[in-house]
Amino acid sequence: MDTTTISGGTVHKLTSDIKTALSKDQKALTIWESLTPLARNEWICWITFPKKADTRKEHIKRLISELKEGMRRPCCWLGCIHRKDKAISPSVQSILNRRSKGKA
Repeated sequence: MDTTTISGGTVHKLTSDIKTALSKDQKALTIWESLTPLARNEWICWITFPKKADTRKEHIKRLISELKEGMRRPCCWLGCIHRKDKAISPSVQSILNRRSKGKA
């Protein structure tokens, strides 16, 4: 049984698949723990946002490699829309509106 404590985000809890991936790579885990809770939250949201399991797995692989490349947040990500401590920016809201119109 793995008793390693790995920090989560501000809104999102660390999922078991992300925890497993981080546990297997000490360098990525060390970098993960150096991130702010908001930065970790962005990664968790970015990974859990896709509906397809294959996309999610790809995001987990990218998390590990991009952390080790020095990235502190996911690239080209709108940001977590689940946070309640601040309003969604007008630019992000505009993108979300366009996405929802495209699905209708």
